[in-house]
Amino acid sequence: MSAADTSLFARLPAVDRLLAMPALAAAAEAHGRILATEAARAVLDAARADLAAGGAAPEAEALADQAARRTEAWARPSLARVFNLTGTVLHTNLGRAPLAEEAIEAMVEAARGAVNLEYDVADGRRGDRDDHLEDWLLRLTGAEAATVVNNNAAAVLLVLNSLANRRPVAVSRGELVEIGGAFRIPDVMRRAGCRLVEVGTTNRTHARDFEIAAEDGLGAIMKVHASNYAVQGFTANVAERRLAEIARAHDILFIVDLGAGSLVDLTRYGLPAEPTVRQTITQGADVVTFSGDKLLGGPQAGIIVGRRDLIQRIKRNPMKRALRLDKVTIAALAATLPLHADPDRLAARLPTLRLLTRPAGEIRALAERLAPEVQARLGEAIAVDIVDCQGQIGSGSLPVEVLESAALRLTPRGGKRGRGARLKALAAAFRALPVPVVGRIAEDAFLLDLRCLEDEATFLAQLGELRP
Repeated sequence: MSAADTSLFARLPAVDRLLAMPALAAAAEAHGRILATEAARAVLDAARADLAAGGAAPEAEALADQAARRTEAWARPSLARVFNLTGTVLHTNLGRAPLAEEAIEAMVEAARGAVNLEYDVADGRRGDRDDHLEDWLLRLTGAEAATVVNNNAAAVLLVLNSLANRRPVAVSRGELVEIGGAFRIPDVMRRAGCRLVEVGTTNRTHARDFEIAAEDGLGAIMKVHASNYAVQGFTANVAERRLAEIARAHDILFIVDLGAGSLVDLTRYGLPAEPTVRQTITQGADVVTFSGDKLLGGPQAGIIVGRRDLIQRIKRNPMKRALRLDKVTIAALAATLPLHADPDRLAARLPTLRLLTRPAGEIRALAERLAPEVQARLGEAIAVDIVDCQGQIGSGSLPVEVLESAALRLTPRGGKRGRGARLKALAAAFRALPVPVVGRIAEDAFLLDLRCLEDEATFLAQLGELRP
């Protein structure tokens, strides 16, 4: 290295000098000197690498600004609010169910300090965290007992491990589902210690298939909600009541993984019918598992209801402690459950149901208000119009049902050559907004389905920062 090269490196400021400059000093005051120092060292290392490659020496102020921005970026939570304009209401990647205000307030209150999580205030003795939820779950489902874990996959795993470990469990081939992230029912059963017994065929399973399996010896019959798909055409399946009869006749358990977790009759809101947990219990299920963050509209949770003796066995499993809920989630779920006892006002109070039942005319009117604003920001390079579209509920709930909606269609003008790259850049520009906007690319356009857009003011206010 020449003397001239060495002098370039010597011109780089020391860490302490950068920390004293206004931009980085403010970042250090806000987020701590340790983090700001790490950022200063990182930008200096990058500057040295750039000099070694033949680059120019940066000014100290520019380095301080870079370090300040890096400090701010590191301190900023990665979990952030987004606008879900994908057309899927219960979007797994975007957090599924938006919570009711009652649930949000309960979470904040529980997070502030000590609560009676496992403490009986009246008796001054240790309590059970399930006590905060069980009464409402029994009232809403008709079950004898209940317990709750951190998601429905955990609920299925815990139930099978507690009640059918080292035992064969019969499941219809048409219900051996795989959900997001390559999560498969056969894999869960294997981890739970069960031996899967496949009965019937992919499209047709009959009662006799289960009877033959039961005669060969089973620990349980399990029925699984057909998540994210539907088998149509030449099909047959066995009703839950008939499966319960077969299970009782052979003195084995009947377990139902209901998945979506509807506690009310959805047809009263103009939505397609979905079996409720109460109906499943009434039809003879010994244990039912379902999600808290799907049609129930609450936080992520796996809920287990059923016979009292079986729930007690499940709660004694050492795995239960590893899968239990924290106080904040319990608070949210405890505030969500009572809303279902008032179905007349549920659609107004539960965001999930409110979004699912949002009138298409209301969505269209929103699109008409937004279209000229978005067009004005994007300019002539992008054509903005309104199209009717179809969304979905999502997360395996009513997988073939669609929701009539309206979307802003953003189409790059000009020929089709390079349009794919332009659409990706357009989608990236919307995701780069302060509150990222997540839409979908379809049919040579970028679509913003407006069913889930309720904060119109924030959406409009940030359009000025759009850099298409």
